[in-house]
Amino acid sequence: MNQDLADIGIFPDVVCWCWPTSKLVEAAIRNNEGKLLHHLAFSVRTGHTGRSPKDRFTRDDEVTHNTVAWNAINQPIEKHKFDLLLEHAKQFVRPETVYVQDVYCGADHHYRLPLRFIGTHAWQALFVRNMFIVPSEKEQEQFEPEWTVLAFPAASVDQEMKEKCSLNSNDYIVLDYSHKIVLVGGTGYAGEIKKSMFTVMNYLLPERSVLPMHSSVNVNKDDKVTVFFGLSGTGKTTLALDTECRLLGDDEHGWSKDGVFNMEGGCYAKTIDLRQEDEPLVYAATQRHGTTIENVAFDPMTRVIDYYDGSYTENGRASFSIDAIPGAVTEGLVGHPDCIIFLTCDAFGVLPPVSALSPEQAAYHFSLGYTAKVAGTERGINEPQPVFSALFGEPFFPRAHSVYTDMLANKVREHKVQVWLVNTGWTGGAYGVGERISIAYTRNIVRAIQNGELDSVARRADPVFGFEVPVTCPGVPAGALDPQSTWEDSKGYEKARKKLAKRFIAKAESLSLSKLAKKGAPLI
Repeated sequence: MNQDLADIGIFPDVVCWCWPTSKLVEAAIRNNEGKLLHHLAFSVRTGHTGRSPKDRFTRDDEVTHNTVAWNAINQPIEKHKFDLLLEHAKQFVRPETVYVQDVYCGADHHYRLPLRFIGTHAWQALFVRNMFIVPSEKEQEQFEPEWTVLAFPAASVDQEMKEKCSLNSNDYIVLDYSHKIVLVGGTGYAGEIKKSMFTVMNYLLPERSVLPMHSSVNVNKDDKVTVFFGLSGTGKTTLALDTECRLLGDDEHGWSKDGVFNMEGGCYAKTIDLRQEDEPLVYAATQRHGTTIENVAFDPMTRVIDYYDGSYTENGRASFSIDAIPGAVTEGLVGHPDCIIFLTCDAFGVLPPVSALSPEQAAYHFSLGYTAKVAGTERGINEPQPVFSALFGEPFFPRAHSVYTDMLANKVREHKVQVWLVNTGWTGGAYGVGERISIAYTRNIVRAIQNGELDSVARRADPVFGFEVPVTCPGVPAGALDPQSTWEDSKGYEKARKKLAKRFIAKAESLSLSKLAKKGAPLI
């Protein structure tokens, strides 16, 4: 094992090499980084309670200049400014203790990325052990990192440095594809580590004909593989963690010529309103030694957690190893998808609970990544607002959207995969009038898709969106499959449907969609 940090110019006071879980927990307690809860999970407050997109940059150089789609998400930073930030971090860490973890990003040996994490917090090293793939003893002996993540939560810059480097705040997350470094300074939110490496993989994998996917994946009893795409709040993790299926992973995957592989070794689940009866697998995984609990309230005396208290943040998180999920596919690889499900939470009550998409329609909906925010989720939102995030995870895809959209369409055609659009949002009217589609109905829909029970049922064509809607589904009332019939005001539904379709079209016109994606647009 290469244990030299001098090759990247890091000279900390103390180096703790690849400590195991128990020793990291002890160090985190000793360092007063957080609290041990009653069920032995480790609880922390990260300061930042979510990612900071405006603070993330990519070094603009000969490697990235013509390959990254520069925009408000993929913000460029000049080489000399990155060098200033890196030198600042190197000087900051000189008197510090650092915790090093050598891990892999990617379960498939052909595509995995050896990664070295160097951080000043023991609990973040524990997070890395949970979220990435820990090498075997033999692999550790031969481990040579390709990428390095430097995570120093206390290494904010002063006002002078902020202005020199043209930063938006005193914190920074910078990706350098030339020197293969991710630099995270000033923020303690561990999701920055995870999503930065996902972004790196999303940049690298298309060059090797692998489609990176912001998705969850499970395998049913008949070994059928289902890929779930969806933005936050659509049910991606909840539906993939079905007690009747084996979980491959809940967030980040690659689709290669051989099948689907997990990029991670763990799960990063939201915990707000977590209920044992609704999500028994996640609930059990949060209550174990080695799990990290971020920004969730607990009783200071009993150390009993309160998943319903969102006063600090609604983005509380639990990080745990994939082996915390009974029956999970711990080897991290499965075959090609048998079905793909796009999840959307339509707060306008327009979209059917399930629709079958043609390859062109799949490319179109993948290009847009639609869901909706409801009143109260953010300050200033008083009525449902449409949200479009291309590829169902736009902030994490550095290349042009067409690169990923065309790859998906080609793979869907090659492997003859049926793609479905499943609405987990409202029915009988928009948010505030209608009601949320029953999770029991949605589970029955997903299981019917996986079992092939919707392949041969009669379908009707939606006159506005053009997709095909099954007229029957086991375990779901026939009336529930037709959203117009659930509205008391039928004309109001038609008006709402056309209004939503026009929003789709307007968004599509603002993007440079591939010809294939344009073919799947609504019919109006």
